[in-house]
Amino acid sequence: MTSSMYSSPQGAFVPGTFTPRPGAGSPGRMLAAQAGTELRLALRNGEQVLLTLLIPVVLLVGLTLLALVPLPEPRVDAVTPGVLALAVMSTAFTGQAIAFGFDRRYGVIRRLAATALPRWLLVVGRLVAVLGVVVIQMVVLGALAALLGWRPAAAGLAWGVLLVLLGSAAFGALGILLGGTLRAEVTLAVANVVWFVLLLAGGIVIPLSQLPGPLAAVASVLPSGALAESLRTVLTTGAPPALVPVLVLVAWTVGAGLLATRVVKLR
Repeated sequence: MTSSMYSSPQGAFVPGTFTPRPGAGSPGRMLAAQAGTELRLALRNGEQVLLTLLIPVVLLVGLTLLALVPLPEPRVDAVTPGVLALAVMSTAFTGQAIAFGFDRRYGVIRRLAATALPRWLLVVGRLVAVLGVVVIQMVVLGALAALLGWRPAAAGLAWGVLLVLLGSAAFGALGILLGGTLRAEVTLAVANVVWFVLLLAGGIVIPLSQLPGPLAAVASVLPSGALAESLRTVLTTGAPPALVPVLVLVAWTVGAGLLATRVVKLR
């Protein structure tokens, strides 16, 4: 084998062309690859799509057109913020917990942890993928609500985006905490039960003002109630959200995140 096989038509390659560069890749590239993979896997999962998109769509249309729950008129203005909060909860908490739990069971998390991917970047990549799904949900549900007559306060849209980000962080941290500590089958059952309970009694479908006093007090300090009520306020009136619900979302994010870093298992 001659050296001419490794030369260009003009002569030798530019010095450094094949210089080895050992070491981990840049965090930005690793994050993009990890988040992109997680997002594609989430969108290919039929059960995940049902939970995160089809059910919120059915509830949005059904609660708007049918007087199943007493709500002020126009009904779509009262229904849409709660359905947006439900979509965030479905993706960031329920879907994340179940996916993380079964990834642990099948050894996916353990194998990823053995690569050059840092543990913090593994978590951040999953959360970025969650945000990608949430963006799709907000676009689809917002467009459908607009067709049904929803006209949000323009001044509240920016606040709504901030609240969705806070809600995604809070529910995402809780989802990783649940999926990272319980067995996959237990996670599946618990995540679905919690989703159903918060849907009916967590301030999502029924506003806190229409819940019994003690139940409303409990729901107001849950991320579901804090997110749904804040979205109702900012998207209906355009006013900034109250401080207490924002602090509730931040507290759940920090508390669940710190606890997850201590107790989450990779297998």
